[in-house]
Amino acid sequence: MSRIDACFGRLAQRRRTALIPFVTAGDPAPEVTVPLLHAMVAAGADLIEIGVPFSDPIADGPVIQRASERALAKGVSLDDVLDMVRVFRTRDGDTPVILMGYLNPIEVMGYELFSVAAHEAGVDGVLVVDVPPEEGHDLVAMLRTRGLDLVYLLAPTSTAARIACIGEVASGFVYYVSVKGVTGSGHLDTAAVAEKVGLIKSLVRLPVGVGFGIRDAGSAARIAEVADAIIVGSAIVSRIEALAATPEQIPDAVGGFLAGLRQAIDEVDAHVS
Repeated sequence: MSRIDACFGRLAQRRRTALIPFVTAGDPAPEVTVPLLHAMVAAGADLIEIGVPFSDPIADGPVIQRASERALAKGVSLDDVLDMVRVFRTRDGDTPVILMGYLNPIEVMGYELFSVAAHEAGVDGVLVVDVPPEEGHDLVAMLRTRGLDLVYLLAPTSTAARIACIGEVASGFVYYVSVKGVTGSGHLDTAAVAEKVGLIKSLVRLPVGVGFGIRDAGSAARIAEVADAIIVGSAIVSRIEALAATPEQIPDAVGGFLAGLRQAIDEVDAHVS
């Protein structure tokens, strides 16, 4: 059983909604990332999604685009990201880590080398935004030989047939993009999210995480009523950006924000239970 499966299994037994924060590795400086990861776990994160900096992050809005730019300006590469995970694992052997990014850096490294290096570093899952299942057979096969889960995105426009297709190839969990557009955009329509998540759960055996548009404790609590996981990215990265000149403050600031989300989600979980 993968760390991701085991984590969601434990959470289901406790009737607890997962909290999955996203940060871009190396933003605003490489030395910030590992302490930040530990601070997020201490604040209540159940899984962690780490963005691999990329020069053309087409699915990301301006907040996360600028995070990639800051990390790339510091020279952060895919090798560096894996090193960060490796260091994180020296203190934390339990929290699942998912890498989120784009195909190009993986192709440059090579599928086999990346799969081996990610597994050895302690990565548990990979979300490659620009690789639909129809085009990712070689990458999927190589990742699976190392026991890495493949997380796929679903959108408000995804049809039932498409959802079922993704459900056949995904593992770990599926990531429902709750608004149309890039990260950090759009208005969160809770009723529409609930309806779509219900459809996804009827077609997919995996936990359903919801992200894009969750900005605060209130929106996290509303989505926690229907989702298995709350995924928060731009709201965290914007706080990191605001403190880029004082990076020593970032772990505490992000930890405090996440603790507020965790409390709001837990209150919903207690009521639903």
